[in-house]
Amino acid sequence: MAPTITFVAKDFRFGVGVTRGGSRTALEETARRAEGLGFDIMHVPDHLGGVAPFPVMTAIAMATSTLRVGTFVINSAFYRPALLARDVAALHELSDGRFELGLGTGYVREEFDAAGIPFPSAGERVDHLKHTTAYLAEHLPEVPIMIAGNGDRVLRTAARCADIIGLTGGDRAPSGDEDPLADRIAFVRAAAGERFDELELNVAVTAMPVDDSGRPDLTITRYSLPGLSDDELLRHPGVLSGSTPAIAERIRGYRDTYGISYVIVQARHAEAFAKVIALLK
Repeated sequence: MAPTITFVAKDFRFGVGVTRGGSRTALEETARRAEGLGFDIMHVPDHLGGVAPFPVMTAIAMATSTLRVGTFVINSAFYRPALLARDVAALHELSDGRFELGLGTGYVREEFDAAGIPFPSAGERVDHLKHTTAYLAEHLPEVPIMIAGNGDRVLRTAARCADIIGLTGGDRAPSGDEDPLADRIAFVRAAAGERFDELELNVAVTAMPVDDSGRPDLTITRYSLPGLSDDELLRHPGVLSGSTPAIAERIRGYRDTYGISYVIVQARHAEAFAKVIALLK
């Protein structure tokens, strides 16, 4: 049975990812549109072959006035802490303090091979993540740090060192008395101890309806969770379905049940999710 969780309720925050750079004009228009739709932060991923995170985030920050920028998430194994801290410090200053650093261990072996970087073991990648987080927290304490993951060692590091914890929703859908998300949050709480109430809990949505059908496109979620049926995927915390009011109610439930107040959606969901934001803010 899932453990009971108590928490300090926090204000909602909403983020949207951007995976395409394009021209400066197009990027600036996208950023201003997200700001106007009510999003609090725009995220850029860190994958070889994708957009370069720091130049893109700089352009976003300089085109907006209230929208925060962040990484979801930096592959920490690609960076030496001192060199990453230099880029973080510059963007923190250029954005007038609107930057948040999201960190992960890195997991795509092909990207390491393409970059000519040896692929460390899982344990080595977690150790490097912990070292990087500690270095940045010491040298740039004013920059909020998110750590995203699902495994025990990553979540233990996040609970003890980060400001924001990105939860994947688990590798299974809730079923009967089993609630993988609640279990992971209970683990975080035990690891965080007295600082648990200071943490901001986040979940990333990978699928939601973009029209009036109420049906989400499960393509991305199927890729991430290939072992789950469509019915199980529809019950996963990272998937939203139904009408706009129903989705808003589900997100309220995330905060009431789990203490999750920070939700990120994909770029393709921005317009549809803005209607949900309007019901929650």
